[in-house]
Amino acid sequence: MQTQSAPRTRVRFFILSLLTIGTMINYLDRTVLGIAAPSLRGELAIDAATMGIVFSAFSWTYAAMQIPGGIFLDRFGTRLTYFLSLIFWSLSTLLHGVATNLASLLTFRFALGVSEAPCFPTNSRVVATWFPQQERAFATGVYTVGEYVGLAFLSPLLFWIMGAFGWRALFFAVGIAGVLFGLFWWVSYREPHESKTVNQAELDYIAAGGGIVTQKTAQTKFEWRLVGKLLRFRQLVGICIGQFAGNSTLVFFLTWFPTYLATERHMGWLKIGFFTVLPFIAASVGVLFGGWLSDWLLRRGRSANIARKLPIITGLLLASVIVTANYVDSDYMVIGILSLSFFAQGMAALGWTLVSDIAPKGLLGLTGGIFNFAANLAGIITPLVIGFIVAATGSFVGALMFIAVIALIGAFSYIFVVGDIRRIELA
Repeated sequence: MQTQSAPRTRVRFFILSLLTIGTMINYLDRTVLGIAAPSLRGELAIDAATMGIVFSAFSWTYAAMQIPGGIFLDRFGTRLTYFLSLIFWSLSTLLHGVATNLASLLTFRFALGVSEAPCFPTNSRVVATWFPQQERAFATGVYTVGEYVGLAFLSPLLFWIMGAFGWRALFFAVGIAGVLFGLFWWVSYREPHESKTVNQAELDYIAAGGGIVTQKTAQTKFEWRLVGKLLRFRQLVGICIGQFAGNSTLVFFLTWFPTYLATERHMGWLKIGFFTVLPFIAASVGVLFGGWLSDWLLRRGRSANIARKLPIITGLLLASVIVTANYVDSDYMVIGILSLSFFAQGMAALGWTLVSDIAPKGLLGLTGGIFNFAANLAGIITPLVIGFIVAATGSFVGALMFIAVIALIGAFSYIFVVGDIRRIELA
């Protein structure tokens, strides 16, 4: 009598849900300052140029800690790294609520940047571990949606909390939520070989697609010269430039967008609370569409070069339409243009999929750290540039031009610099 093998489990999608929730909390914690900014600026007497520095401050330590965070991840593994990161970034967010001056606010922003640094290298490691290549763009798209979903669907609630209880309550609320989820992560996450719920059929399926399901991946001993070796590969340099460009659009929406609506478009708080939802919803759709399109092309037999690059290049080119918001008067047209641009940025937010595809197996954390360091230079540069443009001109016209030009540079990088998508092999 012939016996049927057990159906393949789908534990990897539960793991993906953990990443998505963690990413949502991560971005709520780093961007709730954008919602609080108009009220916070008045209470703490912070002008536009200085607020640009405050927005940027998070990324100074966040970018600086990317490579150390990647090294820590490679040394201590996914479960512990993400747990410690979650707990400490959530406590740092909570402390924003007790800031009394510029110095204390900057201190808490620096602490937030340090503690959030390992998050996205860890996400990339989990995807490379738990998902076959033909599902990685989808998986990356799903957890990346967390960047937008929190602000997309919680913005009206967050504006209400600020109106009812003040800006400090925003930081208390999201900080406590992060601590609670950190404890849930510790209880719930396991590597494939440690999981008691995954079956052999799912492990075989993941391994057949290049997932790393064995008990231990051979680790390469860290040396600083490895950074230089990795940066000799055009694939990594090209995607770093492209991600910087995509992040520049993202950073505008996460920092200056509410202020743009309030000061450039003279919208009231209720209108801002409603209008901020739409671009973030559009970005969420763009992320999922880009991930689906990439994996669909791969399953249809297209090369990784086409399947991975096409959505990103299309997204970056389309994101540059943000500059046309300078030339329309209707609030609805402005939101439509910004929503289209943010949808396109969502399509382009697949860079982490390429990290999973090209990183040497023993250096997933370090490769992700280098990539995220370059990407988050946008978090340092873009808020500062916009702040100084607004302070110097009293307008966001030049700021939107800056965002559009950077998006075009990113598209050209993927077209001319990246080259073939293949895993890097170090001698």
